[in-house]
Amino acid sequence: MAAARFFVSGRVQGVFYRASAREQALMLGLSGYAKNLPDGRVEVLAVGTPSSIDALERWLWKGPSVARVDQVLREDCDAPEVDGFRTR
Repeated sequence: MAAARFFVSGRVQGVFYRASAREQALMLGLSGYAKNLPDGRVEVLAVGTPSSIDALERWLWKGPSVARVDQVLREDCDAPEVDGFRTR
């Protein structure tokens, strides 16, 4: 099992970014979470196969139609035990 943490900046809060990321992650069979950060970014943890994580990363650059993504930073990490995909 692989895992990566993403930090997404731009207009990504208040535009259904987290809910859309959750929907996309579940379609890809990923576990993890998406949460708003105080600095305006969204943090996404994805746990699953490397190909599914890569597919989610490509989607994170697009986001929902009303979002504007300026940057996606990726940090590969050890896979924590998570169940399902939650928004926080």
